[in-house]
Amino acid sequence: MELFKHIQKEIKKHPFDYLLFITIGVFFVLALSIFQGERLLEFIILLSFVTFYIIWGIYHHIIENTIHLKVVLEYVLIGFTLLFLLKIFILP
Repeated sequence: MELFKHIQKEIKKHPFDYLLFITIGVFFVLALSIFQGERLLEFIILLSFVTFYIIWGIYHHIIENTIHLKVVLEYVLIGFTLLFLLKIFILP
């Protein structure tokens, strides 16, 4: 329950940030479905989304004034783990 309260609080505090993230996420899924089977384009789209995720996370923490090297490394590691897992299991 604490997690949901925290998420609601964050969304109310930064609605533009999360609207942007969700919008880009929807376009990411649509782009993957449109270019299904085009391996190079799928990889470029996936890499673009991961790059956006990392930049978005850094921007979000700069706005909150909570940016640290540890946070940046976390976004980079999560982003590239996502890239690796999606490339291996979803886009073979």
